[in-house]
Amino acid sequence: MPPRTPRSVTAEVESVLGPAPANYSQPEVVVVRFRRHGRKLVPPVIALVVIAAASGFWVGALPSAWMNLGAGAAAILLALLLGVLPILSWLAHRTTVTTRRVILRRGLFSRHRSEVALGRVREVRSRRSLLQRMWGAGDIDLLHGPESLRLADVPGSERIADALHDLMERNYEHSTRMEQRLANLPVQEAPPATQGRTDQGTVSFW
Repeated sequence: MPPRTPRSVTAEVESVLGPAPANYSQPEVVVVRFRRHGRKLVPPVIALVVIAAASGFWVGALPSAWMNLGAGAAAILLALLLGVLPILSWLAHRTTVTTRRVILRRGLFSRHRSEVALGRVREVRSRRSLLQRMWGAGDIDLLHGPESLRLADVPGSERIADALHDLMERNYEHSTRMEQRLANLPVQEAPPATQGRTDQGTVSFW
């Protein structure tokens, strides 16, 4: 499959968003939502299969009732810790990219939300380890000033990084254009103040 060029990614973004607006009067549009790469689900699914097979073999086959009860309780606890909780944590980790912002939500019991405006992003960096290249994933860093926002294990990271770079340039272009328009506006002079004296001899401005 031929590699995607920035022009092809820009064309795909154009097909979703339409031409770049001249200002921010247009409503915010969700471009893409995604979770971390699905390979994170492989270990918990394997753990659930192994625990289910082991509990099916041992629970009920032990000589004492309390042993069978303890083995069943241990199997349920291990299934929760090694299987169910990691899957729920993966489901709770979600990233939303709009035409103006990147919103990162994570946390199972304690919810955390990180958000950065694309107009503040100055650089988009991507990094892929050998394992991530095998799965088609990667990490994306959004640099905004001295801080950065990391999107970990992004599926199709190259395509997402190109789209984020295009959106960043659009928002930066819009903000620069708005600043230029504000700078070119004529300065309205205040109307001359009318001075007058009241009966008490004080000066009032109308």
